[in-house]
Amino acid sequence: MNKNKRPFLMLCLLFAAMTVMAQTATEWKALKSDVNFFLVNDMGRNGYYDQKPIAELMGRMADEIGPECVVAAGDVHHFEGVASVKDPLWMTNYELIYSHPELMLPWYPILGNHEYRGNTQAVIDYSAVSRRWEMPSRYYTRVLEDDGTSVRLVFIDTTPLIGKYRNESSSYPDACRQDRDRQTQWLDSVLTAAREDWVIVIGHHPVYAETPKDGSERTDMQSTVGTILSRHNVDIYACGHIHNFQHLRPQGSRTDFVVNSSASLSRKVRPTEGTVFCSPEPGFSVIAAGKKELRLHMIDKIGHILHTVTRSK
Repeated sequence: MNKNKRPFLMLCLLFAAMTVMAQTATEWKALKSDVNFFLVNDMGRNGYYDQKPIAELMGRMADEIGPECVVAAGDVHHFEGVASVKDPLWMTNYELIYSHPELMLPWYPILGNHEYRGNTQAVIDYSAVSRRWEMPSRYYTRVLEDDGTSVRLVFIDTTPLIGKYRNESSSYPDACRQDRDRQTQWLDSVLTAAREDWVIVIGHHPVYAETPKDGSERTDMQSTVGTILSRHNVDIYACGHIHNFQHLRPQGSRTDFVVNSSASLSRKVRPTEGTVFCSPEPGFSVIAAGKKELRLHMIDKIGHILHTVTRSK
């Protein structure tokens, strides 16, 4: 062997060894806290791209961490949503993909813009078909509590809050039919009454993010959801839609804004104002809450921890 190539080969072997070590069950188990759950979104690709391996990874990690639930932050079904509760996409996008035994736990979904291209009521009604699909309405709240730690999850329906979708009634027929004011008043009232240790709001669209998508999406979200969040002690606003990982902390904000990557097909990203971290990798997030610390771990498709958002009391 050429002596000049030996150092390079040794570095490659060392990197390979570190990669394997970074995916051990012991490391995954160390992520666990009092209250644990997964965050996944933008995954509906009939198992293609990285959807199947990420779903399998979620199951293996769940075996170590023991999450209480999976939060599905929209676009479970690309591209035209579903037609009914009997649509075959329920099998090819969801049931047959997330079939690991450790993922047979409550799933708390919200609607994404792609669901709004189809029958949105069918997504809610699927709760009567699947034992693990728990979606009582378009927006709702849940409290997770264990070992003295409580987390309030507030699920919102962001597509009707954005003028772009309301104005495209032929493509998003249900968007303009929703009462924006009623939802924002509800959100404000829930956050006003929240007394849990941690408060996380989950929507499909970002309030702040780097994205090539129409800028009106973010300005509409900032004027509605962003204004409400600024009045309350919200720890994290988490969303999807952009298909990459982003952690942003706008100047003067008390809230960490998180974009969770696609669990199937990801896209490029670059830093913008307020960016703490960003990555084009596909994956999902693990959220772990204790009485004094809340952590959101961004996980890539092979189980590496790319970045951790930490909130402390």
